Amino acid sequence: MDNLAHSLAGAALGEAGLKKKTGLGMATLIIAANLPDVDAFGLLFGENLAWRRGWTHGPVAMLVLPPLLVGAMVLFDRWQTRRGTRPAGRLPLHVGWLFALAYIGWASHPLLDFMNSYGIRLLMPFSERWFYGDTLFIIDVWLWIALGLGVWLSRRCWRRGSPHPGRPALVGLCVAASYATAMGLGSIAAERLTREAAEARETDPIETVVATPVPINPFRRDVIFGTDEAYGFGVLRFTPKPQLELEPGLTPTNLDDPALAEAAREKEIADFLYWSRLPFATIERRADGTYVTIDDARYSNGPAAGRFARTLRLPPALVPDEAQGAPDGPEADDQHEAQRD
Repeated sequence: MDNLAHSLAGAALGEAGLKKKTGLGMATLIIAANLPDVDAFGLLFGENLAWRRGWTHGPVAMLVLPPLLVGAMVLFDRWQTRRGTRPAGRLPLHVGWLFALAYIGWASHPLLDFMNSYGIRLLMPFSERWFYGDTLFIIDVWLWIALGLGVWLSRRCWRRGSPHPGRPALVGLCVAASYATAMGLGSIAAERLTREAAEARETDPIETVVATPVPINPFRRDVIFGTDEAYGFGVLRFTPKPQLELEPGLTPTNLDDPALAEAAREKEIADFLYWSRLPFATIERRADGTYVTIDDARYSNGPAAGRFARTLRLPPALVPDEAQGAPDGPEADDQHEAQRD
């Protein structure tokens, strides 16, 4: 999920009452809720798809990152105390509660990340398996509203000295959990309906079915089903009643094309294939070379390239013919001067 959703989750937990357990409780919850995304610094070193949602979201990070945050909070509080700038109204630090809040905030992050179709490697580095919840769109305004409204109302109640100031935030968390549960059940139903329709239409076995949430509209799913060599696309709308529309024809994956194997020598393409859940390639053979476009069916509009698509041009001598395999060894390395579009 986006960092606003993570921050609101941490803030809602704090406003529900956890912020009163220790000094710097709210700050600890919000920072911990975003802490796994420290892997974004990999972008500075040219890492992206294959790097994100891995080590910093797994069990090793769970053991390491929250204690580091607690240590930073303790040092910060002492630093302010020495300088005489520690707020007079701040509660005393309770290290035990700081640890508890750091772990609670951290755990909220992989839980939310699991809920979308982007995926998360929950067991890194022990397993590189991706897990997908297919429950929420990666930026969900309804989740923002549920959590944000609860946070705002609770803050007002705390300021006014209301008898149960944490109740609005707690209600917001419950509404968000109920909404996510309903969205998850909707995706399961969409996948079931899609599989039934695809199996009735296609002769090849249906191996994969994915229903992905879309922005704004919780009553729609973009659906993809896959055979061994192709994907089909469609849309399911739940209102006024469930209605599934599958696009005619299938989009071939072209994953066994030798041009794709050659393109995968490039780190950018190899990383994409490692990250991709539903990969497919478009191969265009032109006079100036072979253009390989790799995409993921989750983020494409049918065969049209989506926002994550990557395109590489292979020189003409490298992949002269679809039926001819790509050269191996030093000769291929010398020839391989692919140019990105």
